[in-house]
Amino acid sequence: MQEIWMFTAVALMIVMVPGVDSLLVLKNTVVHGKKAGFFTMMGIVVALFVWTTLAVLGLATIISKSMIVFLAIKYTGAAYLVYLGIQSWRAKSQNMKLQEAATSKSNSIKNVSLSCMTQGITTDLLNPKTLLLYVTLMPQFIQPDFNVNSQLVLLAGILIFLSIIWLGIVILIINGIRKWFMIPTVQGVFNIITGVLLVGIGIRIATEKM
Repeated sequence: MQEIWMFTAVALMIVMVPGVDSLLVLKNTVVHGKKAGFFTMMGIVVALFVWTTLAVLGLATIISKSMIVFLAIKYTGAAYLVYLGIQSWRAKSQNMKLQEAATSKSNSIKNVSLSCMTQGITTDLLNPKTLLLYVTLMPQFIQPDFNVNSQLVLLAGILIFLSIIWLGIVILIINGIRKWFMIPTVQGVFNIITGVLLVGIGIRIATEKM
């Protein structure tokens, strides 16, 4: 029981530290609204379920020990973040109220939601730090005398639960102040800042030693 509480505290700090997930949810909530933020979060949660399944099957450990596969995930994930950053940088500042009015009259809302969910899934599946979380951190809190897979699923469940709570809070807070971001000038600056951050994170992932 002590290990569970210790992991919960560590997982909470990991979830709350600003990273790719929080930044992506923040960006999509500001640009497309609360629904897009929640779909981004859903994508992240789906990816965590996939990593949990791989960990239970033992595939996560195999992937982490295969240098070729690990580097492929690392560099592909880094390149994808750089791509998202460039897209954000190049996005033109538009009047979001007019944009939303036009969007509501078409099927593009579904396309935006699907795109945001895809972004959430892709960034988390291609994040080497998420992989390392499952194969290096979680085992530290698992007792070998008990069913390892059951403990792994429990710890992953805690991580997913905390992620939903924290990202949900981020979405609601950002959505509450979103009117300020509807000013075209502010939106343009925000696009540039998020673009630089995403590119920076992508470059850092690609260059740092794991």
